[in-house]
Amino acid sequence: MYLPSHFEETRSDALQALVRSHPLGTLITQDRHGALQADPIPFLLDPDPAPHGTLRGHVARANPLWRETRTEVEALVVFHGAQGYISPNWYPSKAEHGKAVPTWNYIVVQARGRLRAIEDRAWLRAFVTRLTECHEARQTKPWQVSDAPADYLEAMLGAIVGIEIELGSLVGKWKVSQNRDAADRAGVVGGLTALAARDDDALAAALATAMGAPTGG
Repeated sequence: MYLPSHFEETRSDALQALVRSHPLGTLITQDRHGALQADPIPFLLDPDPAPHGTLRGHVARANPLWRETRTEVEALVVFHGAQGYISPNWYPSKAEHGKAVPTWNYIVVQARGRLRAIEDRAWLRAFVTRLTECHEARQTKPWQVSDAPADYLEAMLGAIVGIEIELGSLVGKWKVSQNRDAADRAGVVGGLTALAARDDDALAAALATAMGAPTGG
């Protein structure tokens, strides 16, 4: 990933928070024949071992990924945060000299590590319980794994395989107009907020935060 220093985010808490708030990662692996495969998978990020932690998820047993991935090379998982088109009309400087072009702002985290497949039923049951509890927490009446009939649950556990990636690196790119002056950045916040779209609001919030606190470090 091309990463100019002014867009680099190195704070571990910010990187891990992005992964937790946008847990659907694109897992990119290479099989034994050299072919690349990309799978969208919801992950849980555990903080240990420091400094980057471990990603855990599961795939269908029918998915060849868990059998054919080259485990001697690192897998790549890409997590996307807020993103959106930036119009040069939002820059006050455009009215002054016209020297402005469109761009795209976005937030992304790339995680790398070696993948391990896990078939242990106890591990799988504990993991899907944690995953369910995490995503059901916002429900008025959360669904629980124990709500499913025992025989049905056992069949479902037999149809999946766990995956675990101990991370060797966690890299973030916060492209939120840091290369513009304060007035232009404020104009982008206003332009995105006026669109009233979910990603635009989130991107405006990220940009406003970046205006108040420098990224990196």
